[in-house]
Amino acid sequence: QVQLVESGGGLVQPGGSLRLSCSASRSMFSFNSMGWYRQAPGKQRDLVAAITSGGRTNYADSVKGRFTISRDAAKNTAYLQMNSLNAEDTAVYYCNTFPAIQAFWGKGTLVTVSS
Repeated sequence: QVQLVESGGGLVQPGGSLRLSCSASRSMFSFNSMGWYRQAPGKQRDLVAAITSGGRTNYADSVKGRFTISRDAAKNTAYLQMNSLNAEDTAVYYCNTFPAIQAFWGKGTLVTVSS
């Protein structure tokens, strides 16, 4: 069973930046694509960004130009660099494969954007 552990969330002011990390319990080489997802209060969980094993990326329109997804297979870690954060980015952020595998959902990391 794979465990994915997210970290790096916190409270940040509007316009600020955060870098999220996702550590996998085994090699990510077995996953073709990884994704970052988020769930805001009262809303469904949505894909924010995805990256293939070859480094091709895809982003939700709401984060294009502000967020950057990356992965380091040697470290079994995926990252989400988030810049120019605004209140609408407040959510619990999760990583998973893309498409997501239900059994792999972790606890997520909370990002709160507020002054």
